[in-house]
Amino acid sequence: MPAESVAPPAVSQDDAGGRTARRVVAVLALVAILPALYLRNLRHDYFDQKIYMSAMDWWAAGHPLYDYVQPDRVQGELYFTYPPLAALLLAPFSYLRLGVAIATFAVLTAVAVVVTTGWLVLPVLRRHDLPRGFGLTVAVLLVLAVESTRETLTLGQINMLLVVLVLADLLFAVPQGRRWAGVGVGLAAALKLFPGIFVLYLLATRRWRAAAVATATAAAATLLAAAVVPGDSWRFWTHELWTTDRVGRTDYTGNQSLFGLLSRLSASAEPDRLPWLLLVLVVAGFGLWRAARAARAGDALVGLTLTGLVGGLVSPITWIHHLYWFVPAVVVLVDAALDADPATPAGARRRGGLLALAAGVGLPIVYGLVTFQDWGTAIVHTDDPVDFVVRNLYVLLSLLLLAVLPIRRGRDDASENSD
Repeated sequence: MPAESVAPPAVSQDDAGGRTARRVVAVLALVAILPALYLRNLRHDYFDQKIYMSAMDWWAAGHPLYDYVQPDRVQGELYFTYPPLAALLLAPFSYLRLGVAIATFAVLTAVAVVVTTGWLVLPVLRRHDLPRGFGLTVAVLLVLAVESTRETLTLGQINMLLVVLVLADLLFAVPQGRRWAGVGVGLAAALKLFPGIFVLYLLATRRWRAAAVATATAAAATLLAAAVVPGDSWRFWTHELWTTDRVGRTDYTGNQSLFGLLSRLSASAEPDRLPWLLLVLVVAGFGLWRAARAARAGDALVGLTLTGLVGGLVSPITWIHHLYWFVPAVVVLVDAALDADPATPAGARRRGGLLALAAGVGLPIVYGLVTFQDWGTAIVHTDDPVDFVVRNLYVLLSLLLLAVLPIRRGRDDASENSD
């Protein structure tokens, strides 16, 4: 006897209206929280962007670009430290009023947040049949609340624009085998050194053509800049690149790298380079090995996320605004939790554990490491266990995620985003 079909229970207008009201309240609550987070960060007063603009004015007046220096209460002296290609792209902004330049950077960063958050969360919302408009709105507001985004916006940094290049390349072009795969990573690496770690990711995943394209793109962009400004280019690549003290104090809490951790342990002396190099080799080897495993399993998002975390750990200087990569890590944790079957004890435990880990990462990166703390200007040796954990929290979270971030088998976010 055929089983009777059972129609799903009807959704009353009251239920739908109540759900809509709850969603509106949730969005308004997040919107209300943002000013409380940003008002504290606005003390930065677009400090980094003002350095860029002042350096461009100095350069336009005929002075050597890398002679520009600006005093700073915490770091002592700050210089223009970007490669010459970035200077050439920033130069036109010196012709704008400062307020217009700041507004332009802020709008571009906000657009980048919306676009990249859509790339990350829309596949998750589709797979789990969750409301897309509401889910994307909440996700964008949460990404805007994260400290790395706040630091990017309130310092006037370009990090989110580089994230667009990297994600477009590694989520779409590389998995789809596009002829231009690698161009985004190459351009990002030519503009700022941090994205160069993703060339190593392409090599670790045996994407030989994409790695070659990325390397050739970075080299061509760098040579183009050298043809326009040969003196400044020679000086940067032969001298300024290797003087890390131009970037700032390595022991400052805002430097969330392995070298920063060691610098805080050894302050006021500089840490021994040999232990640091050994740590870098171990962490980079393990992290890129897991990233390659993720790529082979079809999980491009986990692969690039692990690589971004590796980059933050192994770079001598990793300011908080560089650490966007916690955002996709939280997306992966939530997605993996939703995949777990709560009807079984093992599935319920897995879901609970992953959601707890997502919250354990998400809450600290929203509250932030430096936003509500005043670490002062003095060099302070870290010898208390609690201080060690607090002052190195992002380093420790990065190491934890390298080890436990789940690899989702057979995921193809590139095709899902192109639906």
